Amino acid sequence: EEIGKGRVGFYKQKQNRGSLRNFETCLNRSRGKWVHLLHGDDCVKPGFYEEIEKLFIAYPEVGAAYTRSTDIDRDGNELPFWEDKIPVKAGIIEDFLSQIASSQKLQPPSIVVKRSVYEHLGGFFAVNYGEDWEMWIRIAAHYKVAYSPQCLALYRTGHLTNISNQSLSTGQNIKDISKVIDIVQAYLPSDKKRNLKNKAKRSFSIHYAMAANRTYLSHKETAFVQARGAFKMHKNIRTFYWIFRLYLRHILHAAGIKARSANS
Repeated sequence: EEIGKGRVGFYKQKQNRGSLRNFETCLNRSRGKWVHLLHGDDCVKPGFYEEIEKLFIAYPEVGAAYTRSTDIDRDGNELPFWEDKIPVKAGIIEDFLSQIASSQKLQPPSIVVKRSVYEHLGGFFAVNYGEDWEMWIRIAAHYKVAYSPQCLALYRTGHLTNISNQSLSTGQNIKDISKVIDIVQAYLPSDKKRNLKNKAKRSFSIHYAMAANRTYLSHKETAFVQARGAFKMHKNIRTFYWIFRLYLRHILHAAGIKARSANS
């Protein structure tokens, strides 16, 4: 009441309806012409909404607009950018459909979508991990998308309490992403489908193999679940490298523990 001055409301579901239905509730309860969905581990910097407004005003034909984003750790420290962020200049992204269909390029807090676009295309569905990526591809198949290289959105990592990370230990995240890759084939030009599908599998395979290495010290079992899923998804040199690195690290770590036990 003090900060929102009547513009901020609170709504509690009568029962746990799951993430997809919560997103649906948010969309249905929103009143503005631009909709920004934020999760519990999302944050935007001062100036985010001003920059998004500039993009929508400068390019009224777009269906969505987003800024560059990065991850933050549990203490709020910014981490390096993702390695394959898209353009350097602000404006409409050329052939965004091919780019976003080949790999995930953005985090949910960085994008704002016109309400009319959600009304036209519908809400999130099918999976609990990767549902956002499917949505961005669906939007790109029907609308142009604008972008700002200013880093004004943040996603908190380093914890396993959010919906996405809860699926890592079982490998459900990889199953869901594989399902999304199949779903979005319907949105893609026929002459690009096969190539984009292969690129997407390769991109996510490498991502999960790298993530397995980052997870190893804190969650060993999860690390190996992710590594096996990455190998099954797509076989390429970079995935091989990261999986080999993980198993070598595990062998050396186990040998070190045995040596210390013997000496003690």
